[in-house]
Amino acid sequence: MKLLVILLLPLLLLAANVRLYMKDGEHHLVREYRVVEDRVRFFSAERGEWEEVPISLVDLKRTEREIQERASADKEKAKLIDEEEKAERELAREVSSVPQDLGVYFVDGKTVKPMKAAETKMNNNKRRSVLQAISPIPMVTGKATVELDGETSAFTVTSDLPEFYFRLSQAERFGLIKLTPGKGVRVVEKITIVPVSKEMVEEREQIEVFRRQAGEDLYKVWPMEPLTPGEYAAVQFTEGKVNMQVWDFTYRKQ
Repeated sequence: MKLLVILLLPLLLLAANVRLYMKDGEHHLVREYRVVEDRVRFFSAERGEWEEVPISLVDLKRTEREIQERASADKEKAKLIDEEEKAERELAREVSSVPQDLGVYFVDGKTVKPMKAAETKMNNNKRRSVLQAISPIPMVTGKATVELDGETSAFTVTSDLPEFYFRLSQAERFGLIKLTPGKGVRVVEKITIVPVSKEMVEEREQIEVFRRQAGEDLYKVWPMEPLTPGEYAAVQFTEGKVNMQVWDFTYRKQ
């Protein structure tokens, strides 16, 4: 009588073992198995030889279900790996397009655009300066603001999650801030000069951002939360030295 051989699982690669479940809950770790009439023939991964058991003792449905689930998981994993590799290739291409010149660059689709550094100005509170001058003991706290001329930036972005590259000149703090609108100006930060010690305390509206190092002294930065329409700037600075470099931009919805 000719044997009817049903091949349920082809020969697997090493490390691709499966569980052949028994109806009592136990299982054999196998490389391959076949149903041959009323028996299941399998190659034991543990003992390295062919063995047989009655088909009535084998839980084929559970075995096949696990094989299908693992195949689906492997397919999804392969898809994720492919997507990650594609993203890494795209990032490498993008990074290679960032010029070597120091500064900030806006990611516009598949290109990067250099941003022009803005000229900042210090605006002192004249009344407070006078009070300091006539006071016998310097008890009055000095006030000043760092400002940009104009109420809007000439550089406009239309993404609420804009991405930027910072190519730094030295190890300093950097990120994104929101500018405060004023009459004919935009306030970058407020400065308080502490009496006696003359310590300068800087206040700015910092935007929470993600940072990713993309190369030596090269970082990619983007907001954690979508921006609201308004005036912003990419900045680089040393805390307490009032040496902020500013690259301003306007976010406007399309």
